[in-house]
Amino acid sequence: MLTTVTGSPSHARAALPFVRALEGTEHEVVVACPPDLARVFDGAPARVEPVLTPMSEAAARFVPQIQALGPEPDPAAVVARVFGGEHLVDEVRALRSACPAPDLVLRDGGEFAGLLYAEELGVPHLPAPSGAAHVLDPAHLGPLLDERRTALGLATPASDSLTPYGRLDCMPPSFSFAPDWLPEPFAFRQDDEVDRGGRLPEWVAALPAGRPLVLASLGTALPMMKDAGRTPPGGPPADPAAGLRALVAGANDVDAEIVVATGGLECEVAPAPHVHLERWVPQPLLLQVTDALVTHGGYNTVREAVRHGVPMVAFPQFGDQFASAGRISSLGLGRQVDGDSLAEGLTAVLADAAVRGRARAAQRAMLALPAIGADWPAVVDRRWSHDG
Repeated sequence: MLTTVTGSPSHARAALPFVRALEGTEHEVVVACPPDLARVFDGAPARVEPVLTPMSEAAARFVPQIQALGPEPDPAAVVARVFGGEHLVDEVRALRSACPAPDLVLRDGGEFAGLLYAEELGVPHLPAPSGAAHVLDPAHLGPLLDERRTALGLATPASDSLTPYGRLDCMPPSFSFAPDWLPEPFAFRQDDEVDRGGRLPEWVAALPAGRPLVLASLGTALPMMKDAGRTPPGGPPADPAAGLRALVAGANDVDAEIVVATGGLECEVAPAPHVHLERWVPQPLLLQVTDALVTHGGYNTVREAVRHGVPMVAFPQFGDQFASAGRISSLGLGRQVDGDSLAEGLTAVLADAAVRGRARAAQRAMLALPAIGADWPAVVDRRWSHDG
């Protein structure tokens, strides 16, 4: 199996449990990713080939194309340009050497060199759980992929579906974040031990009892965009740390112990004594004991929150995060806020019994799904056709 991953570390962590689940089977696994994501797969039963384009290099190519879309572009068109860019042609050529004859391609939902390479070889391909896949409308992405197919000498498929063999998800179908154009998934329970061997820091264990505990994080992508240029709506923000400053300012006004994972971004806003800034925290572990989560709306984080029944306050920053934030609100799993309403929204969610009940209902539905380790190898072994 060839696994292809792009983007930020969270994208790699979405694929990691599926790679690990093949340990001890007869399947050989090759992971193709950017060099800066290779470490995510340390210890995994896979040969890692760091041959794909890092996000920083891809950004240098897609920012001018996004700017050419005008001052108020369709966000779906922006996301399509990010993931369907010219870099895919070079990446397919790299995959030919990295893994000459895969029988199945498992790709990050926003990674399309793997899709094109699978088409070239005539083998099935499946997307891993991905928020990007929820906003990559075939109407916008299809023409871009056709340009890449022409450059590679590939035929255009009869169908414009990006998932002709189906897709993977780690969200209960009754709480789906997927749009109508995506098929029903092979659904699995979210792995709650992606980072094995973790433990809570002692200072977290020593926080005052009897007060709400909140985890706040804006994900792993923004810290990778410190040098991003100004882009139009839908693209990465010109100042990646702006969201962190607004988050800390809002957290200062909430009566709770709030742990903020900064990802390494600098924050000029001084935190109040009850706001604790850390570069990194063991998120799945901490979610087991938190009363609420402030999140950018990254789909990996959303799934982990549902896995642990944690209400959410969605503070989206760019791309598919806005779609996820809207879905959090419409499903009753929390609220969507901006910088000005963050403190009010978090205070309301902490006091909202209905949201807590809805988050618990989603957790029960999640726990009723099969484990990746138990059922994923059987999916890999199945006989494949275009209709899944």
